[in-house]
Amino acid sequence: MELRHLRYFVAVAEELHFTRAAERLHLGQPPLSQQIQALEAELGVALFVRTRRKVSLTVAGERFLLRAREILAAAAEAANEARRAARGEMGELRVGFTASLSMTSFFPALIYDYRLHYPQVALTLREMFSEDQCQALIGGKLDVGFVRRADADAPEGVALREIRRDPLRVAINRRHPLASARVLSLSQLRDEGFIGYPEEAGTGLTTLVRRLCLAAGFQPKVIQAAREATTQIGLVAAGLGVAVLPAQMECVHIEGVKFVPLSDPGAYLSLALATRSGEPSALLAGFLQRLERGI
Repeated sequence: MELRHLRYFVAVAEELHFTRAAERLHLGQPPLSQQIQALEAELGVALFVRTRRKVSLTVAGERFLLRAREILAAAAEAANEARRAARGEMGELRVGFTASLSMTSFFPALIYDYRLHYPQVALTLREMFSEDQCQALIGGKLDVGFVRRADADAPEGVALREIRRDPLRVAINRRHPLASARVLSLSQLRDEGFIGYPEEAGTGLTTLVRRLCLAAGFQPKVIQAAREATTQIGLVAAGLGVAVLPAQMECVHIEGVKFVPLSDPGAYLSLALATRSGEPSALLAGFLQRLERGI
């Protein structure tokens, strides 16, 4: 049994007239009658009662009509879904992002815009450190990531493209003598204890801060590590040290903490788009298109 047999049957069942059904299907009447007879022979039941005056459905035909319509509708929907999937309008898109990105206006606006234009795509958002995102891309567990890296070198199999630069700020206790400064250089912090991410976290900020401090003539003394930027800011409020963080973290208001711009050249953290090397899928291409419109 083929889908065309079901379409022929439904046309005759709705018209209850072989000639009109044949015209509707753009077929000759004799071939249509032959196809219906072949269908009945395959099923082993009569679907129609035929007389000189009229054609009517048998009880079996009435029941078969219900299922035939369901099957044809399901087949049409399956075809539509396949086309939408090929256009990147259906499926699941897995997006990685760093914690500070949620503090920007850029990322929430991008996700809102994408959901508006691709409502049938299931978005899975995962907050991850940058290195973890790269490994997840390589392992096929992410489709795209937004990473913070201190260099332009990408792991094998990952393509990086810088999309913005975010200035760095020093989070400093308001009672600290340097807190009154409008701008600070890292050389002024050479004697301070630094609060940062654990080495194993795999964030580009750790590498960048060390590089900037070395350029300023000293090795930073890291006295406390915390995996969350908000925790680092809280430790600054407790007077344990200073933290260098992207400017977006200024929206975290904890009493006793001030954010001061850095004057050092290169005191910014790049945000890069990370994808697997090669041509993007239709699903990812749609996301990248919305991203380009928003940059």
